Order: sequence, then C-alpha cells, then structure tokens
Amino acid sequence: MDQVLTGALDVRLMRTLLILLTECSVSKTAEVLGQTQPSVSLSLRRLRTIIDDPLLVRSGSHLVPTERGIELREPLRRILDDIDHHMSPVAAFDPPSSGRSFHIVSKNCLGMVFIPRIIELVRAHSPKGSVKICQMPKPDQLAPLLASGEIDLAIANWPKPPDALRMAPLITTDIVCLVGPRHPLARARALTMEHYLELDHVSPSGGQSSVMTPIGGRLLELNLSRRVVATVPEYGLIPDLLARTDLVFTTGRPFAERLASFMPLSILDAPKEFGSMNLYMLWHDRSHRSPAHRWLRETVRNVADEFKALELGPAEQTMSAARPRLMQHRIA
Repeated sequence: MDQVLTGALDVRLMRTLLILLTECSVSKTAEVLGQTQPSVSLSLRRLRTIIDDPLLVRSGSHLVPTERGIELREPLRRILDDIDHHMSPVAAFDPPSSGRSFHIVSKNCLGMVFIPRIIELVRAHSPKGSVKICQMPKPDQLAPLLASGEIDLAIANWPKPPDALRMAPLITTDIVCLVGPRHPLARARALTMEHYLELDHVSPSGGQSSVMTPIGGRLLELNLSRRVVATVPEYGLIPDLLARTDLVFTTGRPFAERLASFMPLSILDAPKEFGSMNLYMLWHDRSHRSPAHRWLRETVRNVADEFKALELGPAEQTMSAARPRLMQHRIA
C-alpha cells in the first residue's frame, strides 16, 4: 500500500480529497474546483482505491465521511497549508525589519576601501541585520562555500574568476606602486618593467597563491618574476613596513591612495604591462533569485558606483549627483 500511495497520491488528488471530506458533496466539490461532477466522481473512486477506504458513504440523502475520512481531514489540511506556505512566491525583502546575517569574503586590499561603506549602508537600512566579513578562501574552495550558503558573496580581483559562479563587475582601476619616504624612488612618477624587476618587493601572499593575484598572475603570463624579499600575512602591516624599508608594494590605486592618505607614502605608476585591475563580486546560482541577496548585491553595486563617481569629471559628477545614492528597497 505504501508503494501505491507514493506513486499515485499527488497534490491535486489531496486537494480534491480535502474538499470532498469538508463539503461531503460531489457536486459542491466540483463547483469549488471548477470541474465536472463525473471528473470528481472519478477522482473519488481513485482515492478509495489508493487509500483502501470508502472515505464518504451515504446516510440518507447525504454523504458522510467514514472514520478514516475524518482521521485524514485535519492532517490533509495541515499538509496542504504547509505546501502552500513553502511553494508560494517569496515575499519581498524588507531591510528595516529583517534580522538577516550576511556573510561576505573579500580580499583585504579591497576590503579596506569597500567593506566599511558596505557595512555602514547595511547597518543604516537594516539595523536588525548583521554583516560578517570572512577571510578569503583558496579559489578552489570558494564555489563550494557559496553553494552551501556558508558565504553569501565574494568580492575579488583574481585574474580569472571561477567559471561556475555568477559574476558582476564593480570597478576597473590601474595598478600602482607604493614606496616609503626614504626610498630612492619616492620622487619618481612611474616605473618601467625593467626597473621594476630590479627592485625588492613586499607581497601579502607568498608561494603558489601569488599566481592568483593580479600582480603574480600577470607576471606569470609575461614569463617574468620579481624579487619578493618579504611576505606578510596582513595588508595592515604594509604601510609601516614601507615606511621603514626600501621595499616596493604593488596594488590597485584605490588601496594605494587609502594608505597614502594616512602615511607618508609615495605612489608611482606601475609598469604599463600590468594593465588594469578588475574588481568584481561573485555569488552562486542558489542565491541568485533571493530577494535578500539581490538587495545585498545592489548595496555593493551602489558602493562601487559611489567610488566611481569620485573619479568623474565635474560635469559627470553633477549628473551622477542627480541620481539617488542608494535605492534602499530596489531589487536588482
């Protein structure tokens, strides 16, 4: 009997049975369902066979449910209510009332520029929610973490983002070099690749992982290598290190300008062979249609748009200022 139930009792039949047991009338059930009486009678015969019980029997001129029918009525109602609840369209995300916690991973150099503003906006528009910034995993670990929901969103700058994930570009920026005030190149404006390769460098990542950075990856493509004499686990160590040594740090211009704003560091144009650094966000298909996740992506896009607006000319800034800075409830 269990095998028959599994294969034959679908949701439509369950709805028909609940109405039959509630109305105790084939004609009224047909009217409620917008079906013909013969069609409902056929469904009742199938249900009697599947459940192995008459379900409804005659009492004078009326139909009354059997004991088995009465036993089934409330469980059926709960089951169908539960199905309707879970299968109905997802409600729109309401940031002010939501207690949703967002988990974001970001490269440290990007986080210093974007993460404070992202958290500021999430806190301003979703005060009951929270944001957890997680350490960037290895590239081959990112997709599984996004697929499992342990991470909602990644902000990255790898030369080649994983193909299995959805991607949206945020900003493109040029690559520069940072040196301390006592460095011989502190007053220079740009570096050639030949000169760049002669210098001593500091990198926040060493070993095999360096090929996944815009700098290490590009040098690998050019079949070149630089002399990295110091590696550090945290980007926060780099400003003080540059101030005390003759090392060179290569990064995107936004991060370099951020560091130079509170430390006496000089910014030089990196060799033109490096090209540009692309910043983008990554997420998994499992979250693509989630209203909460779409709101988060829109918030990150707005932060990127604000940053890009700072680099526009006066006329473009005027046009940009005419647009809303953050559309709180807009879902992309």
